[in-house]
Amino acid sequence: MSAWTKERLQQLASTDDLHIAPFRDDGVTLGTPTWIWSVVVDGELYVRAYNGTASRWYLAASKQKAGQITAAGKTTDVTFEEVAGEVNDRIDAAYRTKYASSPYLKPMIDDRARAATVRISPQA
Repeated sequence: MSAWTKERLQQLASTDDLHIAPFRDDGVTLGTPTWIWSVVVDGELYVRAYNGTASRWYLAASKQKAGQITAAGKTTDVTFEEVAGEVNDRIDAAYRTKYASSPYLKPMIDDRARAATVRISPQA
C-alpha cells in the first residue's frame, strides 16, 4: 500500500467531485465511474456506499480490490480495502463536517453505509 502526498490529500479533502471506477470481473476493464462522497481521516481517504454493501461499485471494489478514482482534475490508479471498527466514528465526524448542509448526510452515517466503508490508497 502506498500513501497519498500531503498536497494530494488536501485536494481530495476539499473536493466534492470524486468518481470511483473499480475493475469489472475481468480485472482489466474499469467499471462506469460513479460519483461518491469522500472524506480524509488520519491521512487516509475513505468513501462509503449510500446503498450499503449491495451497491454495485462497492461489490466490485470489494471483489477486485483495485481500480481508479478521478477527483480534483486527476485520475489515479488505486487499491480498495474494506474497513470496520472505531475508525468509522471518526469517518462519521468527517462526513458531518464536510457534508453538514446536505439532506443526504443521515443515510451516509447510518449502519447500512458504515458497513460499506472503503479506504482508498494510491497504487505503488
